[in-house]
Amino acid sequence: MQVGPRNLITDVPGLRVGNAQDDTLKSGATVLLGDAPFVASVAVMGGAPGTRETDLLEPDKMVDQIDALVLAGGSAYGLDAATGVQERLRQNKRGFTIGPAVIPIVPAAIIFDLLNNGAKDWDRNPYYDLGLQAYDSASRKFDIGTAGAGTGALSAMHKGGLGSASFVLDSGYTVGALVAANPIGAVTQPNSRHFWAAPFEIDGEFGGLGPSPQSGITSPEPSLKVAAMSRFGPVPHAAPTNTTIAIVATDAPLTKAECKRLATAAHDGMARAIMPSHTPHDGDLIFALSTSKRTAEPPADLMSLGNAAAHCLSRAIARAIYHATPAAGDLLPCWSKET
Repeated sequence: MQVGPRNLITDVPGLRVGNAQDDTLKSGATVLLGDAPFVASVAVMGGAPGTRETDLLEPDKMVDQIDALVLAGGSAYGLDAATGVQERLRQNKRGFTIGPAVIPIVPAAIIFDLLNNGAKDWDRNPYYDLGLQAYDSASRKFDIGTAGAGTGALSAMHKGGLGSASFVLDSGYTVGALVAANPIGAVTQPNSRHFWAAPFEIDGEFGGLGPSPQSGITSPEPSLKVAAMSRFGPVPHAAPTNTTIAIVATDAPLTKAECKRLATAAHDGMARAIMPSHTPHDGDLIFALSTSKRTAEPPADLMSLGNAAAHCLSRAIARAIYHATPAAGDLLPCWSKET
């Protein structure tokens, strides 16, 4: 497997990504668009998801293709970003058609970033407009780190962010990942700057420190994130104040059921990059999509695709934290600014 030319999910042909953020709000939204409708499914393994239209992505549900996926901050408020994207799709006459009616189906997932020291005292929900802006900015090239849905993200010990990575497989198919990393867990080993995802790093893409020599680690460090959020008032230990949400994509032809399996396999990448992950306090979720609907046999090598998607997601998570940049009022340090 080789890294794609951009090392972004948009190395998968036919995909574009748009970001929008408000630095005062310390939040934002990210949209993934297809040049044509794509097949998609979803796998949820966290205990506290925040979602829209995900039931339709189950293999036994009727809608077979969609035009966009949205990741956003803002907790439940952030789901309104998908409404902004839906409006742009409607204006462009894209969506599920029933006679003359056009209904854009825009599944979405959100992270909790309401206690990150951003200004959340809005009079009108800002996420609809962020969705519009993200749609309008969609391109093959986009920023990662403190951008889009990752603008206000926090991990246990460092500022979180938006990450992406890609692979071109020996088969010629491309696999990419896009992630908003905001976990309760840590992305680095205790008392070190070594990423858990270090064994999967390629060409120093997130610092090149390599794996830590530590072994036998069973307990995480006390979370700086939990301590920082507590300054705003009591935060129950079991509060759903986290979540890592991701999209994995390929141009290999897949059915909706195969996209479901791809999303499930990709969760291994989350577990390799974040300790702990899939907790009761995270809404960990992965969308998986194929830009090429499978209509005939033989099927693609789903085992190889799943392995690539998991590795890609691990790298994307580390890149999200590696590329995060400091801003006024941040609660946690950036990995890049530590010495």
